[in-house]
Amino acid sequence: MKLQFLGGAEEVGRSAILVNESLLLDYGMLTGNPPQFPVGSVEPDAVVVSHGHLDHVGTVPSLLSGDDWPAVHWTPPTDELARTLARDTLKLHGGSYNCPFTETHVRRMTQQSEHHDYGETFAAAGHEVTFYNAGHIPGSAHVLVDDGETRLLYTADFHTDDQRLVSGTTDRPDADVVICESTYSDVEHDDRATVEERFVESVRTTVWEGGTVVVPAFAIGRTQELLMVLDAHDIDCYVDGMGTRVLRMLRNHPDYVRDAAALKRAKSNARIVSGRDGQRKRIARQNSVIVTTSGMLSGGPAMTYIPEIRRDPTNKICLTGYQVEGTPGRELVERGRCELNGGVVPVAARAEMYDFSAHADRHGLLSFLDDYRGAPVFVNHGDRCATFAEELRADGYEAAAPEIGTTVEV
Repeated sequence: MKLQFLGGAEEVGRSAILVNESLLLDYGMLTGNPPQFPVGSVEPDAVVVSHGHLDHVGTVPSLLSGDDWPAVHWTPPTDELARTLARDTLKLHGGSYNCPFTETHVRRMTQQSEHHDYGETFAAAGHEVTFYNAGHIPGSAHVLVDDGETRLLYTADFHTDDQRLVSGTTDRPDADVVICESTYSDVEHDDRATVEERFVESVRTTVWEGGTVVVPAFAIGRTQELLMVLDAHDIDCYVDGMGTRVLRMLRNHPDYVRDAAALKRAKSNARIVSGRDGQRKRIARQNSVIVTTSGMLSGGPAMTYIPEIRRDPTNKICLTGYQVEGTPGRELVERGRCELNGGVVPVAARAEMYDFSAHADRHGLLSFLDDYRGAPVFVNHGDRCATFAEELRADGYEAAAPEIGTTVEV
């Protein structure tokens, strides 16, 4: 089996792996200014998408620009999430070099789309492929690829612990080779119940003191998780941004969430913000809790709320996900200031970090890989892939961390 690492190697973003020059696993983008895309030029016979996050699916529409369009295989939620993200990318960057596709290519995704559930084996580009629940977001999948000689397990992003939105992965299919993510290979997550308790206590205290809490959150997965947390603790809230569309969409896929009834209650508990007629500014002054995109303060409705609350230390900004270096969220956490309206301004509102990660931590990664001792392991999707591979070798694994553009045969 030949593996070409076109993206996601020694980095978080633009995941793309070409198998036997015909089957593409994921085709994402690395957000930034400008965004980055997988290297090389590929014309696969089929593409298999692990889940609906931009760094895994963001560039898929561009594969449908030639004469021979590949089939696109994914779970039903991943299909809907991918189209939502593609249209958001068009809205932000359409017609520029920052967007490598058009609305025509997005429409073609629907024509080429093939849905598969967990545990269902299907044919793709001459391979047998099976999805397994990865426990990351609704519809996320481990991908098992069998070319008749070698069984490759591509973990994609996964979590071994339960979240309110989805259950942790328990599937461990037999495999000869593993490509494993490593996002949190040097981190041990705090117990989720403890994180929830600290978050809820902080939110309640701020509201009791008369402040407003802005909760920046990723639109896919994180927004819905936080709405479920707030509902479970009887905290009223508003929800704003793309996460509202995703929330409605996930209601149509109850088999891909852990507790569809709890998700329905969370939707009922959250008041959806339309953004019309100065609504956001009024809400920011209402001693309220607002869950809104974007998760790293790099745009979206959050950047309407932050200027309204930034001057009062009674207010709070609760960041709930990893803040990439160079983003306004990272600047806020490290320096107490934020880029607003083209300038950097101080923020008196208190900023707090809460680890609601949907990725396995070091313990989760090692416990997962323990079932694959003896199989070669290729480490990707992380900031310290080479270091983690070295740590695995010291523990007896045959492990490596390929670089971007590398081709390996197994």
